[in-house]
Amino acid sequence: MTPMLEAAAVSRRTPRPAAPPTWLVVALACAGQFLVVLDVSVVNVALPSMRTDLGLSASGLQWVVNAYAIAFAGFMLLGGRAGDLYGRKRMFLVGLALFTLASLGGGLAQEGWQLLPARTVQGLGAAVLAPSTLTLLTAAVPEGPARARAIATWTAVGAGGGAAGGLVGGALVDVLSWRWVLLINVPVGAVVLAGAVLWLAESRAGDGRRLDLPGALLVTTGLATLAYGIVQTEAEGWTAAATLVPLLAGLALIALFLLVEARTTAPLMPLGLLRRRAVASANAAMFVSGSAMFCMWYFMTLYAQNVLGYTPLEAGLALVPSSLSVVVGSKLAPRLMRPAGPRTVATLGTLVAAAGFAWQSTMSAHGAYVTGIMIPGMLMMLGAGLAGTPLAALATSGAAPGEAGLVSGLINTSRTMGGSLGLAVMSTVAAAGTGGEGGAEALTEGYALAFRTSAALLLGGAALMLVWLPRGTSASSAG
Repeated sequence: MTPMLEAAAVSRRTPRPAAPPTWLVVALACAGQFLVVLDVSVVNVALPSMRTDLGLSASGLQWVVNAYAIAFAGFMLLGGRAGDLYGRKRMFLVGLALFTLASLGGGLAQEGWQLLPARTVQGLGAAVLAPSTLTLLTAAVPEGPARARAIATWTAVGAGGGAAGGLVGGALVDVLSWRWVLLINVPVGAVVLAGAVLWLAESRAGDGRRLDLPGALLVTTGLATLAYGIVQTEAEGWTAAATLVPLLAGLALIALFLLVEARTTAPLMPLGLLRRRAVASANAAMFVSGSAMFCMWYFMTLYAQNVLGYTPLEAGLALVPSSLSVVVGSKLAPRLMRPAGPRTVATLGTLVAAAGFAWQSTMSAHGAYVTGIMIPGMLMMLGAGLAGTPLAALATSGAAPGEAGLVSGLINTSRTMGGSLGLAVMSTVAAAGTGGEGGAEALTEGYALAFRTSAALLLGGAALMLVWLPRGTSASSAG
């Protein structure tokens, strides 16, 4: 027998490695998503300590959050497309490794200018990692009731990162220092990385197209410039050149991004996707929801520590019921989607969240925990959980194998892009509400105004969902 025939015979006798169990793929995908969300909430609890230790300004403090969020949003479409072309497992590993190394760099930062680049690289790692988490999950679970439950689990686990982040972050800041809210990602990331290398199977839908790096750079630079312009309004006002120039430049860069995407042969975001009603409406709704809801953790943490005098650990504990509520909402949503449909559930969740934001806007400088933080926070996050699952299910339903990573990246981009710009706007609104004063009463008035603005935005989002989201239940695949 020739060597070639012998090799063929051995190949026939050697069984192919068995596909990993579906539950293990879901668990690893959820672990990656958990880390991405954990890094937002865990940092929020540490913001006052970071400001004191590194001498950050108020706008610098916003950029600790926004440097991560803007890089995350701006490169997520690129990360989703890279997963489709080069392999979802490979991009999961690359994103997680980058995220973990950047966490180490941020935890060791000695100056603000060292922390912000580390947060930006963290966001880049998260942008590569996050689309792969949802794509690996949807590739492992066929469309139908099982996928709706898996997406609900993914949403709930990601939301659980908020609960763990507040609690773990508060404990780490109190017992050790703020640095450990970033350094904690290193051992956790290493464990998930090892599990992914051992147990995840590779999948891809490569079609020979190249990555649209110019598109990614344009949208990221445009978002960052736009957010900078919004932040400038706090100190310079809306009509100053220091505000108008970056605002107009940011809008121009985003317009140029859309022009490039319409003309390139391999666009980062094929505009044709937005002709699908489910994709376009779900992403628009997610953008509006994200712009209103993302600021909740930021302002609740500052309110608890700067106004009510909570320690970081107490602030983290205070927000645990809220974070658990989003898990409950995420797990409840698929049960409601079957009889009611995704549009109804998403609209209901948004209205519940709006009620929570409106309640929170009645906060006072001497508020009681139960009525001033716990109950309104639970309503806000219960609504977020109820709305997030049907929107994600609608946005990813019917995606072709070659588009799975792109569509997953798009829904995450919409949420994070809305959140980063929303935080910049709401921070400016809150600053205007304080009247330039820093006392407890003035801070409370500013935070309350931001919550009222978010409540109004959510009411507009609910109307948008009711009018635009598809009426039927087939897209949800609920069960």
